[in-house]
Amino acid sequence: MRRRQRPVIPAVLAVASVVALAACGGSSSSSSSASSGASSSSASSGKSGGTITQVFGTAPDSLDPGDGYTTQALEPDQVAYVPLVAYQHATGAAGGTLIPGLATALPKISADGKTYAMTLRSGLKFSNGQPVKASDFTYAVERSLKIPWGGSSFITANVEGASAYAAGKAKTISGITANDATGQITIKLTAPYGAFSNVLAFPAFAPVPAGTPMKNMPASPPPGVGPYKIVNVVPNVSYSVVKNQYWTPVPGIPSGNVNQINAKIASNTTSNALSVLNNSADVFDFADTVPPSVLPQVTSQASDRYSKVVFPSTYYFFLNSKTKPFSSQLAREAVVVGLDRNALARLGSGFFVPGCYLLPPPMIGHATKPCPYGDPATPNLAKAKQLVQQSGMAGTPITVWGEERSPRRQFVDYYTSFLNQIGFKASEKIIADATYFATIGNLKLNAQTGFADWNQDFPNPIDFYGILAAGDAILPTNNQNFGQINDPFINSKTNSLGSLYKAPSDQLSAYAGQWEALDYYTAQKAYFAVFGYASFPKFTSNRIDYGSAVLHQVYGWDWLTLKQK
Repeated sequence: MRRRQRPVIPAVLAVASVVALAACGGSSSSSSSASSGASSSSASSGKSGGTITQVFGTAPDSLDPGDGYTTQALEPDQVAYVPLVAYQHATGAAGGTLIPGLATALPKISADGKTYAMTLRSGLKFSNGQPVKASDFTYAVERSLKIPWGGSSFITANVEGASAYAAGKAKTISGITANDATGQITIKLTAPYGAFSNVLAFPAFAPVPAGTPMKNMPASPPPGVGPYKIVNVVPNVSYSVVKNQYWTPVPGIPSGNVNQINAKIASNTTSNALSVLNNSADVFDFADTVPPSVLPQVTSQASDRYSKVVFPSTYYFFLNSKTKPFSSQLAREAVVVGLDRNALARLGSGFFVPGCYLLPPPMIGHATKPCPYGDPATPNLAKAKQLVQQSGMAGTPITVWGEERSPRRQFVDYYTSFLNQIGFKASEKIIADATYFATIGNLKLNAQTGFADWNQDFPNPIDFYGILAAGDAILPTNNQNFGQINDPFINSKTNSLGSLYKAPSDQLSAYAGQWEALDYYTAQKAYFAVFGYASFPKFTSNRIDYGSAVLHQVYGWDWLTLKQK
């Protein structure tokens, strides 16, 4: 699922310039970000109106913005719940630039970096026709904390009074004040946080009507403010977005071209890819991998409507450092040393480049040193077996968690076999895609290991290090720190007192060395079994104006740019 700048200056450092990465098994039609679509202002021959269909291999974790935290949730939520701050609707690095959303301007930030001031636009209405008030922003934030949203620590770790509210010790968040008469909103932080403007761009913090139930509403999402509204939800099967009659155009936010987008959810990604190839569906979910059995047909028959697009993402197996066997660093090292990342890349149709670092290239802070345990493209199975024996964890039973859809199921099949090969006693537990991340994010489960990935929320290394959650921010539910990592050194750099936490995003280059050192340290500790960095398919039917369609580095498919020819 899922932002920064200095006071009043709207420029945001584009740390994630999208470049082509070499990938095994790619086709000659694959391309860099240059083919990922035009910006929203580009001229096009496309038309307005009509209905299009996007196929997804997995359902959103929730269509309620107060709970949704996956890419499948972000695509519909970003068109139905515009936050106070948004992103430019453009391809490549430009898509990481912050623009005003429902606020009249980007936040005015105090000299000490601790106070953010904005004004809500006047005349806004929710999709049910109800007028929007400044206090509806406060309510949305409080609601997200009570659900709780998976990224709640962005607020509880930063905003005055937020942790007390989330814990039930206060009736409201003392650090947020909203004046309904003037539209003025003021947020006070406990300490400077360089990415806080980006936090405000999450749909989770877009206004919802006061009085909306303080619970997840996945089948009947609350009214929002956006060009579209979400309707006709059949959980884990389908939903639609349709034009919102109460939408008031906002500069920089396209009002959308099509009348309706239908989302169809089916875990068979082979059928999904074929349906787009054969033009019975229009858009293939970028977060799915075109299966190897279909890729040759796609590259040969749809070269004018298929390409590979790269933006920061990291795919890995999480290793629970709080429970056996991966409470042993030697056991974790064994996985990192012996993992055959080339085999995983083949399972992923060549969409993955082997790697070992949490921060992906070309993000600032991606470590440039050789990986601490050898070339990630050259597995050392003998060394892995030796490390398992040295750890004293040989024969430890392991449950490996994974999703149903391809190739994630195949990743876990390989990984389970590999764990057995090096001396553990592993079996896999495959569960429905729609419930997977919520399941492994429940601390009561205490999941030992399994598949995970992280696609950037915003172009700043602190976003990726948020999945380490500074230790004390590990959540009992919707937890993203699946490895339950609580490392004092990492915390000291990335919590509210750390220099990397405070670093303004437009000054990230000055902190690149510190980030690289931290990323190398994290790899040395073997907290993650990173196996690769992904490229993503931009793949549509021949009915779609391919040049106008933006595959956005934050939003994924930018539905506001989709149109028919």
